[in-house]
Amino acid sequence: MRIALFADVHGNSIALDAVLADIRTQGGVDAYWALGDLVAVGPDPVGVLERIAALPEARCTRGNQEHCLVTGEHPKPTLKGAQNDPRLWPAFVQVRRSFAWTLGALATSGWWDWLAALPLEQRALMPDGTRLLGVHSSPGRDGDPGIHPAQGEDVLRSLLGSCDADLVCVGHTHWPMETDVDGVHVVNVGSVSLPFAPDLRASYVLLEVEGAGYRVRHRRVAYDRQAVIAAAQRVQHPGADFIAQYMLGRRVPEWLYSLCHSGQRGGGHPSDGSPSEEGP
Repeated sequence: MRIALFADVHGNSIALDAVLADIRTQGGVDAYWALGDLVAVGPDPVGVLERIAALPEARCTRGNQEHCLVTGEHPKPTLKGAQNDPRLWPAFVQVRRSFAWTLGALATSGWWDWLAALPLEQRALMPDGTRLLGVHSSPGRDGDPGIHPAQGEDVLRSLLGSCDADLVCVGHTHWPMETDVDGVHVVNVGSVSLPFAPDLRASYVLLEVEGAGYRVRHRRVAYDRQAVIAAAQRVQHPGADFIAQYMLGRRVPEWLYSLCHSGQRGGGHPSDGSPSEEGP
């Protein structure tokens, strides 16, 4: 059995198409797990949902973006945060306008109930008895802080908690990695749409399951990022500049600053530092 696991498509159907094409070149899979943050930010949220829903044996979870869209909440910066720090006002306005655009696209396309019904997690028992858990951020959470290499083992241990799983697959932080904590194998599948520099290719994982165990294969796939920028401009997406910054590799996560400044590495190793397979 083979499972493709991916996360953080963020309304980018161009990147998703590249990943799905790469899966076909690898011989296909028996199931697809889409681990949240499927629609918000990018220029084609409806196209992404149409593609995922058409996949055979597809399982999905909600991410923090779906949670916000369905509940009416918004990602940071909050209104209170912008009021306390005027420097946050441009980001606050941009996030609100971007979410309003995505809400409009979804509200007119009939996908609202589908999004609202997304579960927090997916579970499966593999043939060798391995308990597989798929969730967007970490067990029991669809949002921050998520799992990334700057976290120490104690933080990772607290995030995993009593997850009742042997293999935990997540997304959210847009950084592919693997680590082991107290016998739990943790795999961050990275981001289809918005990975960070230096590797801006789409990231996903192939899980190859056999009777005696499993193998995790990280895959990287190139796609036309300039076409994504053009698509955002063509539909007059209010977050077009933000999308372009990601496509051009100009966004850096806060935790990466702390990792670089400390000169230390936390409990996991980025997949850039371990064998990683490349797509076309």
